Amino acid sequence: MERGKIAEFADAMLSEDPAYRGPDAIVPPTFLTSAARWAPPGVRVNVGFDRKRLLHGEQEYTFHSELPAAGDVLTAQERIVERFSKPGKRGGTMRFATVVTEYHDTAGVLVAEAKATFIETAARQ
Repeated sequence: MERGKIAEFADAMLSEDPAYRGPDAIVPPTFLTSAARWAPPGVRVNVGFDRKRLLHGEQEYTFHSELPAAGDVLTAQERIVERFSKPGKRGGTMRFATVVTEYHDTAGVLVAEAKATFIETAARQ
């Protein structure tokens, strides 16, 4: 975790909390999601949805220890844990996919998990 990026994220949240700055900065809880922006091509899970109809439905974080801090090195691994569909309110079918991202430290210990639900809205009839 790079402390400059942590501070930038805190600035974007309009947070002046000193815990997010300096050499011992901890990450804001939602910071982990921003790591996906730097993932190499082909590493992220593809749920196979049409991006023009894609919505981010839910996001949940679980931390198994203290919040990660500046200087920590984490490895992320995504996996699809659930897929389902249901009728859209305006007709057609909405599809859902739940993706869990596990974050491990350099010793392989599970530090945190992020669970996201993605929704593909129904195609226009």
